[in-house]
Amino acid sequence: MKEVLLESHLNLPLYRRGKVRDTYDLGDRLLMVTTDRISAYDVVLPTGIPGRGLVLTQLSAFWFQLTGDVVPNHFLYLVEGPEAEALGLPREMVGRAMVVRKARRLDVECIVRGYLTGSAWQEYRERGTVWGHKLPEGLVESQELPEPLFTPTTKAETDHDRPLTFREMANMVGEEAAHIMRVRSLALYGYARQYARERGIIIADTKFEFGWVDDELVVIDELLTPDSSRFWLVEDYRPGGPQHSYDKQLVRDYLDSMGWDRRPPAPPLPPEVVAETAQRYLEVFQRLTGQELLIPASE
Repeated sequence: MKEVLLESHLNLPLYRRGKVRDTYDLGDRLLMVTTDRISAYDVVLPTGIPGRGLVLTQLSAFWFQLTGDVVPNHFLYLVEGPEAEALGLPREMVGRAMVVRKARRLDVECIVRGYLTGSAWQEYRERGTVWGHKLPEGLVESQELPEPLFTPTTKAETDHDRPLTFREMANMVGEEAAHIMRVRSLALYGYARQYARERGIIIADTKFEFGWVDDELVVIDELLTPDSSRFWLVEDYRPGGPQHSYDKQLVRDYLDSMGWDRRPPAPPLPPEVVAETAQRYLEVFQRLTGQELLIPASE
């Protein structure tokens, strides 16, 4: 897969162009097209990752279908050959677009952490807590937590996300909605973590987004992808230090090594980082789904 799609242009009303997804309005439905753009530290990079949009869309579709009985979601169908023709989409949209129900999004990122890593590890080292939750002494980096923690944040469009207490979250979205989001996030993570581990993948942490469809609060946007989750291989897992991640951590590590100040414009990625990132995305897709990636024939 050498072609890279950085931006889509369809003869449909554009609903929103995000850091990664271009979303089009279909009335009471949306067409979500995942490009090969990649962002880091809230900045879109000038270099795309070949096949990335295919992996993100098809992995989300897989999880939406698998977990629909666990927690309701907005997914309707993956756009394949016949569906692409019916919508008048070009062949590069096949496998990278899905049709979903339109939802009223709540501006909270529902993060569930099962392992002590990233910002959680930093807080634990400094204060012995994670999001204010007191944890036992003596835990090491990347160790599995005694139980998964729900650690919500704001969802900021132009600034960094801010940690939220559960009370702050309830004040934003309402008491009942906050409880539903917490319960459903923990249930979804618990189901997915067990499923993934049986296939050699540890989901260290992940984030979910929710929105209202009529009077039901459902999972929206993407689900359990290398963009929204931290994936480790079971066979490589060694608590006591950072892990080899199968997500976009490789890109962040490269940018950090460049001394980039995390403000636009971002530097381009070298071919070896692009190739390794694309391979990691593909491998985690195949391990989790047991399927081959659907690739448009002419690619």
